Amino acid sequence: MVFRKLPGVSASGMGLRLSQKFVFLLFLSGLVTLCFGALFFLPDSVRLKRIFLSKTEVQPVTVGSGSENDVREHVKRPKELEHTRGMTPGKGEPKSRKPAVSSNEAAEERLAGGKAQEDLTLSRSKAESLLESVSAGARRANSDTFDFKKFQRCLLKPALGSDSGRPAEPTTNDRREKVKEMMKFAWDNYKRYAWGKNELRPLTKNGHIGNMFGGLRGASIVDSLDTLYIMGLMDEYNEAKEWVQTSLDLNSNGEASLFEVNIRYVGGLLSAYYLTGEELFRSKALELGEKLLPAFNTPTGIPRGVINLGSSGTSWSWGWASAGSSILAEFGTLHLEFVHLTELSNNPIYKEKVMSIRKLLNKIEKPHGLYPNFLSPVSGNWVQHHVSIGGLGDSFYEYLIKSYLMSDKTDEEAKKMYYSALDAIEANLVQKSPGGLTYMAEWRGGILDHKMGHLACFSGGMIGIGADDGEPEKRQHYLDLAAEITHTCHESYTRSTTRLGPEAFRFDSGAEATATRLSDRYYILRPEVIESYMYMWRLTHDPKYRDWGWEAVEALEQHCRVEFGFSGIRDVYTMTASHDNMQQSFFLSETLKYLYLLFSDDDLLSLEDWVFNTEAHPLPIIRKSCLQDAVTEEKTVSE
Repeated sequence: MVFRKLPGVSASGMGLRLSQKFVFLLFLSGLVTLCFGALFFLPDSVRLKRIFLSKTEVQPVTVGSGSENDVREHVKRPKELEHTRGMTPGKGEPKSRKPAVSSNEAAEERLAGGKAQEDLTLSRSKAESLLESVSAGARRANSDTFDFKKFQRCLLKPALGSDSGRPAEPTTNDRREKVKEMMKFAWDNYKRYAWGKNELRPLTKNGHIGNMFGGLRGASIVDSLDTLYIMGLMDEYNEAKEWVQTSLDLNSNGEASLFEVNIRYVGGLLSAYYLTGEELFRSKALELGEKLLPAFNTPTGIPRGVINLGSSGTSWSWGWASAGSSILAEFGTLHLEFVHLTELSNNPIYKEKVMSIRKLLNKIEKPHGLYPNFLSPVSGNWVQHHVSIGGLGDSFYEYLIKSYLMSDKTDEEAKKMYYSALDAIEANLVQKSPGGLTYMAEWRGGILDHKMGHLACFSGGMIGIGADDGEPEKRQHYLDLAAEITHTCHESYTRSTTRLGPEAFRFDSGAEATATRLSDRYYILRPEVIESYMYMWRLTHDPKYRDWGWEAVEALEQHCRVEFGFSGIRDVYTMTASHDNMQQSFFLSETLKYLYLLFSDDDLLSLEDWVFNTEAHPLPIIRKSCLQDAVTEEKTVSE
């Protein structure tokens, strides 16, 4: 090799420079080797490992580590995540969900955040364990798939009744047909102007996406599947099914409400599967359920309220939630769906996650036996002593009694928790107005706020369905209490100009069952009052409940039906309608379904076989003994 001699550089100088290069390259090689090896020892190396290892070596990570969650908690909180169950139309954040946080509570949460840093190693080990459980469960599911035909044999009555629930009385049937027409009208306009979007804006004739569901789309479609099916709107049902098959993309990277995705999407898919046996719905429900698991990856096992549905699986608390807390009504409204995810997958992890929530709630002290609405997912302590049977608390209590009923009355823990909570509610919250109306006040650290929200009006039906399974001597007492609360909620409708109920109504300063604040006067097509009418009709067959339901139908038609769908209104106390331009998906899933059931025979989705999740998606009672008998009988026949 001939080297070109550079001016002013001797041969010996050139040799020295080559030696320096060799040493430098040797040093660089060692440094690269050291850095690459460090990837496998750094605390947060999971994502880095995925860069270098093949898919066969590391499974896709769907569980965010505790460190990822804690960083996201402080760095990236959504500025405007809508939560339609508690929001004022046109405003980004739910007004009723911003309780003041004391400096002491903030300090406690900061200390709890410090503890989270100590728990990072534990959180990561939980993540790895979770992945292993999901993988093992998937293998078990392949070898022991849920048998839909055996399930059907365990129903006491056909899901759709002897004649699709058609009532014999002509007037009642006419009313039922009217509700069916309302559903078709709402659906047709959604399909025409908002197909594939989450909800219809009927005034502007376009779709609404929002950011409550992350990157998921078609909330109105998934929410409507079972409603269309039980109403016999089969062309529309098949359109919805085809969209789920071809267009429902669960591989989104958006940040979604754990609660809303669970009750609307998971609940809607589970219900559609149990009604039709279509494997499509089962597989979609299981796929989505797995994406929700990382939200539980906290030091306490209490899930955070917001989750990224993408591969990162990170989760954090709502920006408006008191001191980074989780919300009782949200982490307490997972049990029904997650138990069924375990049933359909043969994977125990879903049930284990919700049972761990129960374990913590049973362990911690409850003020006067009440469950406050805010709980730290880091420390496992209550953050504020605010108790409500309406927004923030409502469906936690509903899922306790329904968990017991759905277990074929074998879940004694749920039963005990429900009746203990109900005793505390009666002792501390149930009030009687000077005019004789029974209502549930809110409790703020021992001080009563004499307000009842529209959301709390579900409790008439809840107390009613639990009446038969409490103490026998209390059965009539519970039925009476259920009837009184339902009557009060009906009064909130009749005392408005439109005969539709406000978002919240008060019992102070001489007011009774009336909204005294402008911010509480709106109605966004909510179902809770009608829900209680349906349950009370089935429990008592008192015709007044059907009459009250028909009053609601007439009011909806007069004030909420517009040219291209249904819209909420901003003031129930004026005849000059100011529409909010939103056809909520729960109007299709709940309001119209409960009205249809109210005017149907009781064997349509019989309460002997079904419970309804908080989005009105019917889920079957799990009769373990019957399913086991079916397996035994099948083996005997084959032998």
